[in-house]
Amino acid sequence: MSKHGSACLILCCALLATPAFADIADGVNEIRRSGCKNHPGVKQRLRESRGLSAVAHEWSKGGRLPDALSRTDYRGTSSASMRVEGSTDEKAILGILRNNYCDTITNPAFTEIGWYQRGAGVWIVVATPLVLPATRDADKISKQVLALVNAARSKPRKCGRTHYQPVPPLQLSATLNRAALVHSQDMAKNSLFQHQGSDGSKVGDRAARVGYRWRAVAENIASGAETAEIVVNGWLDSPGHCANIMSPDYSEMGIAYVAEPKSKPGIYWTQVFGQPR
Repeated sequence: MSKHGSACLILCCALLATPAFADIADGVNEIRRSGCKNHPGVKQRLRESRGLSAVAHEWSKGGRLPDALSRTDYRGTSSASMRVEGSTDEKAILGILRNNYCDTITNPAFTEIGWYQRGAGVWIVVATPLVLPATRDADKISKQVLALVNAARSKPRKCGRTHYQPVPPLQLSATLNRAALVHSQDMAKNSLFQHQGSDGSKVGDRAARVGYRWRAVAENIASGAETAEIVVNGWLDSPGHCANIMSPDYSEMGIAYVAEPKSKPGIYWTQVFGQPR
């Protein structure tokens, strides 16, 4: 056979191998659609994701799924893995998936799928991707956070072991928004997650720098939360953050987030509380 013929044979084999991968995703989606083991079907298909396929490839090298995720650029809010070894027959693979991973396949929270196949092994990952809020939505999200915080302040609440009575609503402060943005930008730029800035500053320093003359200030930070509801609920579930939200010592609030897809958490939030002089 000529060199040209050998190249053609290799190319043809590669082309023939491609549909086998696609059929696995189609098969998983058919199980998802029809349901299994008394689990009802899910109408929403799992979208094929190159990023998740890269995760599956990394996972195939060994270790746990979280380790594989950390070695890739894929960012998700939840994920699960499925592994089948010992067969190259698609029907047998799908049968094993149906019998052993029905809960995962029919979980409506998952929206994307990726996979990697090597020999008689198949590594499949499903996930919910992290969807970061856009910068243009900052004003709307600030108002959502304020509304959620004031709803929490309007009722008695227990933060850890401390009981708090209802307190007056906070007002949104444009100046404190700037102080919050400065710290969120600093954390995103320098991959920090702490109250001390990269320059050693504290919340009071940052508030003063943007022109806020304060009698009292405090700060909450968060990372990885993609919505106003998630970030506020996370703060309310944490005694210290919850105490800041429920404190009668503050009358104003600033809020800002910075999305940084290349960072591990993907997004950084800062909430600043203040009582002006």
